[in-house]
Amino acid sequence: MNNINNVWELYKTPISFVIMGLVLLFVGFNQSWALALGIINLSLISAIMALGVNIQWGYAGLFNVGIMGFAALGGVSVVLIAQQPVTEAIDAGGMKMLFSLIFGAVTIIVGVLLNRRGVNKWLTALIVVIGYLITRYYFSEAAGLIEKVNPAITGYLGGFGLPVAFSWVVGGLAAAGAAWWIGKITLGLRADYLAIATLGISEIILYVIKNEDWLVRGLKNVYGLPRPVAYELDMQKSEWFQNIVAWIHRIELNLLSETQKAVQLTDYVRDAAVVYVKLSYTGLFVLILAAFIVLSNLALNSPWGRKVRAIRDNEVAASAMGKNITRQHLQIFVLGSAIVGVAGALLVTYDGIFIPTAYQPLRFTFLIWVMVILGGSGNNMGSILGAFIIWFMWIQSGPMGLWLVEMLGNYIQEGNTSLEFLEDRVHYLRLVFMGTILLLIMRFSPGGILPEKNKEL
Repeated sequence: MNNINNVWELYKTPISFVIMGLVLLFVGFNQSWALALGIINLSLISAIMALGVNIQWGYAGLFNVGIMGFAALGGVSVVLIAQQPVTEAIDAGGMKMLFSLIFGAVTIIVGVLLNRRGVNKWLTALIVVIGYLITRYYFSEAAGLIEKVNPAITGYLGGFGLPVAFSWVVGGLAAAGAAWWIGKITLGLRADYLAIATLGISEIILYVIKNEDWLVRGLKNVYGLPRPVAYELDMQKSEWFQNIVAWIHRIELNLLSETQKAVQLTDYVRDAAVVYVKLSYTGLFVLILAAFIVLSNLALNSPWGRKVRAIRDNEVAASAMGKNITRQHLQIFVLGSAIVGVAGALLVTYDGIFIPTAYQPLRFTFLIWVMVILGGSGNNMGSILGAFIIWFMWIQSGPMGLWLVEMLGNYIQEGNTSLEFLEDRVHYLRLVFMGTILLLIMRFSPGGILPEKNKEL
């Protein structure tokens, strides 16, 4: 038993990932490779998001519950950067909207400068109010004109039509900017104020996105977003791809007649195209995640990283040594939020559609935090492992629940009220699974499956 424990302690990281890989292979062989790759891709995006939260919580002890707001900013960036511009809407109210936004920004800057220079407060307030009224007038007029342009399909300004990869960078910068603004206000206060502020700001961001139709169509969603990989239909029409699929399935196809062969090959090509596109996304997401891991590990093992962890472990001692606690917390908060913003942009790119109502606290806050806690707070590889486990359970809990009910049905008489109760609520078992996993980890392994290394010493 001691030898087993020693082997586990030495090799628990590779063993954990190997087990997770075998589980995903089981799904591919027994369900479908498209499903397995879909779980992998969403797990990779969740891992990037969990990595950002782990940097904030595991490195500095910052409690961020506004994850969905930063992820939404990343999603908005994909629309504003990669989507093609709507020229009719721009001609109708684009210039008025630009003028209103510039005038509003100038009003804010002038108000701040006048206040800092000690100008009469009533005069400053009057200037700000007049600037707001002018801004509001042009803004409302421009928004109305833009939203009237073919609202069933467009009704918004669109984007700049730039490569979608550029939107990932912009998404990270947008989230970083929002984090800097929140951090400048709240990081000097107690930790609970940061949690309240991040939650409040994330709700404000979502409120604006859902109600300003001229920006990203509001609740009408934006679909047909460009993607960095090939389309399934194009792959199905590609001759070289058809030849590869035919060669892979040559043994089965040779047993069929010409008519059956053509029909069967079409099915094979269609399924293979889906797998190929998902594999392309997998390779892309793996590269991005690997880059973030390398950079975060380099930062963690640098003098800067050791300083940040020292502040987390004992702020009083670090402050007594002359360390600027607020500045270090702000840096960590901005970096972690930027990574969450990139993950949000990747998610919208992968889905190909921007749906504001999909940004629910259960998915973008609770699940991400469970991933970090389950994998191991302060351990980057632990966060990645937690992302894979939790997302796998989130997707597969429905089929697992149905299987459980079917097994119980073999031993319980048909028509039993308890069995019918479970059948009607089988899809809610995912919440039971999530809560059970979290309770078990907190009870038997508070540090997570892969705890932070320095905490094990």
